[in-house]
Amino acid sequence: MLKLFKYIAILEGLSLLALFFFAMPMRRFFQNDAYIRPIGMAHGILFIAYILLAIIVKYKQNWSFKIFSIVCLASFVPFGTFYIENKYLKNA
Repeated sequence: MLKLFKYIAILEGLSLLALFFFAMPMRRFFQNDAYIRPIGMAHGILFIAYILLAIIVKYKQNWSFKIFSIVCLASFVPFGTFYIENKYLKNA
């Protein structure tokens, strides 16, 4: 389960970066909305999977509330999930 959470954390971070640095500039500068929906949908699904897996892993790994809170809050910060993967999931 921890390995799956690690992969989802990486994918969620990549999808956020794709949304911020590819899809949104395409929309803003080239008036091309074609990428917003699929990348946004993928990011939304990965975000939900990240939070649900964080809840599951919290109980399986006996994480404290502090660690769990940091893991969840990191999903709102660009590059946050990469930090979590490196700090808490590196040995998965």
